[in-house]
Amino acid sequence: MRQFTAVEEVTSRESASAMPSVALTYHERRRTRFGLTLPSGEDVGIALPRATVLRDGDVLRDEAGGRVRIEAAPETLSVVRTADPHLLTRVAYHLGNRHVPLQIAPGEVAYLHDHVLDGMVEALGLVVLSEERSFEAEQGPYNQHGHQHDHADSHAHDHGEIPPLIARTGPRNGGGLHG
Repeated sequence: MRQFTAVEEVTSRESASAMPSVALTYHERRRTRFGLTLPSGEDVGIALPRATVLRDGDVLRDEAGGRVRIEAAPETLSVVRTADPHLLTRVAYHLGNRHVPLQIAPGEVAYLHDHVLDGMVEALGLVVLSEERSFEAEQGPYNQHGHQHDHADSHAHDHGEIPPLIARTGPRNGGGLHG
């Protein structure tokens, strides 16, 4: 079985349209090891580096140079729109506090449909709409620009300095952070 083990970004839509494509949901695009049936009927394996999240338009490459384009499949999303930045920030805070993947755009927050979360958002005073469309969650600061590496790699790197403690615990200051 062919194995797709690398992700590359497409530089032009023309080259992307000539290759086979497969539509995957957000949860499928977060998996790094799974089997897949291509449009041709061929079964292939996907074996990507840990923490890889495939985005709409990414291209998977196999060892022989074969390529397949990833499309973000339409899914049922809960969508909140408001011109009030404070209200939108509150919604993003409460959803993020529950580790809910979010797609954020100006005046809008979207998440995979969940009626319990919809109730929470509505309790904050917003209207939640249900829409069918692709979902591209925020990647976060540590997944930008496709930089990924395994800590078993032998290359040297620095994760930055650890900030000093603001207050130390112990008998000199009462044993707590506020003492």
